[in-house]
Amino acid sequence: MIWRLKPCFQEVGMVRVVVLVVVVPTTRGGVDPQENSRHVARNLSGRILAALLLRLILSPTLASLFSDVSGYRWMNRLFALACYAMLLMPGFLQVAYYYFFSSQVRRSVVYGDQPRNRLDLFLPTTSDGQKPVVVFVTGGAWIIGYKAWGLLLGRQLAERNIIVACIDYRNFPQGTISDMVNDVSEGISFVCNNITDYGGDPKRIYLMGQSAGAHISSCALLEQAIKESRGESISWSVSQFKAYFGLSGGYNLFNLVDHFHSRGLYRSIFLSIMEGQESFEQFSPEVRVKDPSIRDAISLLPPIILFHGTSDLSIPSDASKTFADALRGVGAKAELILYEGKTHTDLFLQDPLRGGKDDLFDHIVSVIHADDKEALANDAMAPPRKRLVPEILLRMAHHISPF
Repeated sequence: MIWRLKPCFQEVGMVRVVVLVVVVPTTRGGVDPQENSRHVARNLSGRILAALLLRLILSPTLASLFSDVSGYRWMNRLFALACYAMLLMPGFLQVAYYYFFSSQVRRSVVYGDQPRNRLDLFLPTTSDGQKPVVVFVTGGAWIIGYKAWGLLLGRQLAERNIIVACIDYRNFPQGTISDMVNDVSEGISFVCNNITDYGGDPKRIYLMGQSAGAHISSCALLEQAIKESRGESISWSVSQFKAYFGLSGGYNLFNLVDHFHSRGLYRSIFLSIMEGQESFEQFSPEVRVKDPSIRDAISLLPPIILFHGTSDLSIPSDASKTFADALRGVGAKAELILYEGKTHTDLFLQDPLRGGKDDLFDHIVSVIHADDKEALANDAMAPPRKRLVPEILLRMAHHISPF
């Protein structure tokens, strides 16, 4: 069912709405860019919120939860989500305008033959030499993930001369965890083998995932390392990645199933997504790296940097801590960076929308540009990032967030 709703979300919820927007002429018959932007914002605001809610409410998987005795909790969370989206709408509108109208965005590049095998590319404005590349896998509880969720990150990294490829993948119930991992791996393969066509440097590629996307991408990375260590045929190599960034991810399904159940992602749904508890070990990187039989694969992994907020209620920060400990325990290069008081969405949404200094963003850029003195010098002189949402709205969103 979700694959039928998806075109509705893209076409009716977003794209077709943009087509209906008209420009506002000045008294001289020209077009006032500022007034036109405001007009676009007024037309898009309600429709973007409606599209986000439609994607959640009409999902048969989520709708079935309303028949549960805890349906009231889901009603509360949907209401909180609506309020949360409205509070951040000023920022969403600005990045949505960029997403649909910027010549630096290549939307829905096909990378495979399965449904939703598409990716978005965010390109820098300059074309002087090959650029570093970040392959980004968005989150969404394995149910509502979508490539456009990475557009804020894509826009801001592109401003620092970094190409970003946001990979879409099948969500549940259209696919289960093995389908998601396969889709992401195929998307990674496409980037590794074709990014030079878009000005990317195949020797400077970084892999990043957020929330469920961190789980899926880490599974894909580890699985590829195992295949490579066994001499199996592969279409991309883990050696092509200079580092892996995991943001607010969960890496041990055994430790998360009860937590997610208490948060509303019920055990029966979670087990269906993960193909039963018998598959937990296969799709738990934290558990799998401890297997002595894949020791050779561990040595192939790139440096792994995990980021997490200590006030994350969706996925506790201990999930990153125990994964980092497990990686270091088997000799992998792993670093853990915790952000005191940050929630699941602070690091990925509220902080970037706030503008100015952003410790997470600055750290990622410093790693990517570590070997490029000219890029580091440019970063040091870069103007402060523009605030997209007033502070009072960000503080309210922080408290009302259902995540």
